[in-house]
Amino acid sequence: MKQSDITISEVKLVYRTKVKASDRPQVKSSKDPFDIFIKAWDLDSIEHVEEFKLMLLTRSNKVLRIASISKGGINGTVTDVRIILQYAIKSNASGIIICHNHPSGNLQPSESDLSLTKKIKEAAGLLDVQLLDHLIIIPEGRYYSVGDEGII
Repeated sequence: MKQSDITISEVKLVYRTKVKASDRPQVKSSKDPFDIFIKAWDLDSIEHVEEFKLMLLTRSNKVLRIASISKGGINGTVTDVRIILQYAIKSNASGIIICHNHPSGNLQPSESDLSLTKKIKEAAGLLDVQLLDHLIIIPEGRYYSVGDEGII
């Protein structure tokens, strides 16, 4: 077999933004990402199914994008850390904030929430991407910030 007979897939990285840097919202406190996330949420299903979203940020904490990572059932959703890191790398993000809802209305993080936070923080850190916060939001329009509680 000759070299020219081998067919392989090529990976190409492309980065295009439709928002000027000066028009991007900036995160200065945990309330800022909450306000942005809640606008991106389907409020018709926030009490019905658990969903996990990701905010990608520049070094100056300007929002690059919100990405929906997973949508599950009433009791949980599967969150793949590799998908989060793919978004972070492709977006050239310096920081990330993760967020999920609790349809039950319970604001407290579960042990699996805290374990996932730690796992994402460690994995992102290996790529020099900082996990800045993990928000839990509930249908009443309130939130819990793992960062504000000093857990991150």
